[in-house]
Amino acid sequence: MAWLTQLFDAAQQWLFEAVVQPVLFALGQAGVLEDAYAATGWLLVGLLQLAVMLVVIAPLERWRPVEPVVDRAAIRTDVLYTLIHRLGVFRLVLFFSVEPLWDGLFGALRIQGLSTFQLDGLWPGVTDRPLVSLLLYLLVFDCADYAIHRAQHRWDWWWRLHALHHSQRQMTMWSDSRNHLLDDLLRDTLLVFVAQAIGVAPGQFIAIVALTQLSENLHHANLRLGFGALGDRLWVSPRFHRLHHAIGDAGATAAEARVPPGCNFGVLLPWWDMLFGTANFDRRYEPTGVSDQVRPGPDGRLRDYGRGFWRQQWRGLLRLAGRA
Repeated sequence: MAWLTQLFDAAQQWLFEAVVQPVLFALGQAGVLEDAYAATGWLLVGLLQLAVMLVVIAPLERWRPVEPVVDRAAIRTDVLYTLIHRLGVFRLVLFFSVEPLWDGLFGALRIQGLSTFQLDGLWPGVTDRPLVSLLLYLLVFDCADYAIHRAQHRWDWWWRLHALHHSQRQMTMWSDSRNHLLDDLLRDTLLVFVAQAIGVAPGQFIAIVALTQLSENLHHANLRLGFGALGDRLWVSPRFHRLHHAIGDAGATAAEARVPPGCNFGVLLPWWDMLFGTANFDRRYEPTGVSDQVRPGPDGRLRDYGRGFWRQQWRGLLRLAGRA
């Protein structure tokens, strides 16, 4: 992996010196150059992800779509969500809010003699094998992501935010980032805590996030594709995840999502669904959305999740307050 790391470092250095550093000097922000260099790494990862999406996943969607594209306005909104996340805007929010909080907490614990541990240091020789170490951390993060995802569906207050993600009736590779910003902030806060608690190196954390996001782009795609009887049990496929977004499986409320139980909560690996009895390997492709978009509620009306970024964010806050 050394050559890959060196190539990434060289590209990050070039992007920083050619673009980011001149902009910061022009704005009189030379005091944040060190932090900006780290942020440039995230920007580079985002640009690479967008390239893979456009060059690899987009042609696959055109090759074997599940359904015709009839709502391009909804997709354009999802593109905006993706750009906000992949080009570093949301990462800046985390940098100024969540990361200093956990840095302070774990710094205080170390002062008291309660240091975190290196998970890959529990087994001799693992730290000398970067790929093995990366896979170990990836497994832990995916398990944590599964638990978080179950909570997003089980706890009614969290579902009111997470429902925005499920409200997309025209699901594509861009739909992965379609989340309420508060929902993303909560999830990423927990994942940053896990990263610091088990001692993930910054480079490994970036690699795990990049791999996870690209895989999620693929399995949200408008793509008629499964990985076969064995492959679907090794890695989440577009067909496996689409069942999670099916109108009947997602539910309109947390209570409805439990009767019958929701399915296919796994982010990368279906193993956790298999272990906890939430896996569904049916070979079908269902319409996506939330049931209260197609079935009127007690007031006789369909729920409005909003069209456009700001409207969707506002409607999410109203749902959280019990007013929508």
